[in-house]
This record gives sequence, C-alpha cells and structure tokens, in this order.
Amino acid sequence: MMRMTAILGTIMLLMLLYPETGQAQIDVSAHNAVLMEQSTGRVLYEKRAHEQQSVASITKIMTAIIAIESGEMDDITLASRRAIYTEGSSIYLEQGEKMSIRDLTYGLMLRSGNDAAVAIAEHIGGSVEGFVHLMNEKAQWLGMTNTNFENPHGLESDNHYSTAYDMALLMRYAMNNDTFQQVSETKMYTAETRTYAWKNKNRLLTQFYNHCTGGKTGFTKKAGRTLVTSAHNNHMNLIAVTLNAPDDWQDHINMFEWGFENYELTAIGEQGEAKYQVKGSKRMITGYYRDRVIFPLTEDEINKLHSETYLIDEKQKSQQIIGKKIYYIDETPLIETPILSHEPAEQSNIITEITSIYQQIMGNK
Repeated sequence: MMRMTAILGTIMLLMLLYPETGQAQIDVSAHNAVLMEQSTGRVLYEKRAHEQQSVASITKIMTAIIAIESGEMDDITLASRRAIYTEGSSIYLEQGEKMSIRDLTYGLMLRSGNDAAVAIAEHIGGSVEGFVHLMNEKAQWLGMTNTNFENPHGLESDNHYSTAYDMALLMRYAMNNDTFQQVSETKMYTAETRTYAWKNKNRLLTQFYNHCTGGKTGFTKKAGRTLVTSAHNNHMNLIAVTLNAPDDWQDHINMFEWGFENYELTAIGEQGEAKYQVKGSKRMITGYYRDRVIFPLTEDEINKLHSETYLIDEKQKSQQIIGKKIYYIDETPLIETPILSHEPAEQSNIITEITSIYQQIMGNK
C-alpha cells in the first residue's frame, strides 16, 4: 500500500499543466481547430477545441492504431458480406477475399476504405461491436473525455463524436508508434493482392506541404471536411486538427507555419544533481532531476520564464520524491518536474515503474 501511495503521489507530481493560448491570430476556416506540439502535448492554438462534433473518417486513426498494436498485422482475414457492403469510400474488397491486416490498414489510412475498417474490426474485435468497445476503452485510457465511437470508419451515427483536442491527443499517441508513422507517411502502397497502387488521399503530404509527415482525411455531409495532419520542421513536431473546414489544406499550412515561426523547443531545465538548502536551517540536501525539461516557447515567453522549487516536508516525503520544481510564465504555471532523491540500486526498478506509468498516462509510450 505504501509503495502504491508513493507511485500515485509521484504521478500527481509529474502531471503537466498545459495552458491553452488564445493569443494567436491565424486565418482558419474551420469551425473547430487545434495545433499541438507533439512531444509535450502543449496546445499552441485552439478554436472551439473541446466542442463535440462529427469527425467522419479521421475516426480511422483509432482503428489503425488498435490494429497495429494488436500484434496481428500479418494475419490473413476474409472479407465478410458486412464489410463489402459498407457504404462510402472503399478499397473494393470482394466477399471472401483474403487480405492481411497490414494491407487492410494501408487501405484504411491511404484510401479511407470503410470496407477495410469493418474487415479489421471483425478480425481483431471478433465483431464490429466488440472492436468499437476496444476503441472506446482506448479513448478513455488516452484521456479523450469528449469522445464516443459507434463504428470503426466514421460514417454518421447519432452517438459518434469527438473534438479537435481529443483527436490531437489520439494523433499524438499514434505518432509515437513507428509502424503507424510508416503507414501514415506512405504516399503510394501496393497490397499483395492488388496489381495497382493506392495513392494517399492526404494531399498535404503528397502535394501541398513539404514538412507534412502524415495524417488522415475525412468527409461526410454532416461533419463537413475533417483533417488531422502532422508536420516536422525546426526540430519540432506539430499536430493540426480541423473539423468542418471548407479550406482545410490551407488551414493546416497556416497553423503549421505560424507554429514553426513563433515557437521553439527550448531546454528550460537540465537533468542531474542539484543542491538545496532546507528552509529554516543550514542543512543542504542533494536532489536529482531525472530528465531534461524541454518545452515549446515563444521568445516573449522565454523572457518571462521563471521557476520555484518546493521541498516536501520530511514527514511527508517518500523515498523517491523530495520535492518539485514548477516553471512559470509570469504567474501562470507551465510545467512541473519532480525532484528525486538518489536511490540505492535495488530501488531503481520502482523509479522505472513510476516513469512507465507516467508515460502511459501522458501518451509518451
């Protein structure tokens, strides 16, 4: 119990604070939008980011990451009647056709195949309904609190919705998976059972923006045009989401260019030892920062940045945590990091376990 209490206490200390800035003046046609820095999850720009909306085929990002994480990418599945008669965009499966989950995932992401989505769902979830349960469990685990899925493809349904912010959380998590990155950034792909190549529908990747590294398109009459993309420039990865956007390609370019121009990943704290004087005494203690603290900041924010160190009372501190450092911009808390004690070798596994739990919560794994 004491060990679990220490772990939970550490998780609370490790939680980051992400202020959402409304200062940006970007020309965005979308009804809902968000721009997020991938490594930290900091929201750089938002427009009605937490408003529940129909999201169309960007739903398939969740379908793809579950398929990839299932470990069944090389499995062969048979296309069912339900799969081939799914309406909307298709990779034109025939009933009984054999195709690997890997090829179906490429067809899902590049060509937005609704038939591929159902075939994946039936194989991995046992049924479409079973797979949808997995989707919602994953969404809850990722902190997508304003999301509910009713199908694996994004066709309109009364209770199928998400938000720009939640979809950015999902894309942030998915882009930490090497296989998902590879699928998402692929411009052309030929399945083993096809004689022609599938071209990616994400024209930001294939045509409009050299810095684009992946994404997923979507459209229904109710949702309008929906789009999730990622981009890399200036040693920084950004994620953009737009919902109901008449000019989504340009929206994403505008957000990316603004983000890369105004923000820079900045080292604000170094890892290693630090000495602290105990309040009310002359005694010095040694603390340890496990990781370097890097955060996206504007030049103005860098000038306003300062930090405060808080040591935990001797009676309350755990063996692992002796305090925390909080970084502020003016009086607004930005991010906090724990101050660890030097642990004996036999306790290093506990620190590893704490870090693992933190990474799962924050989507860094």
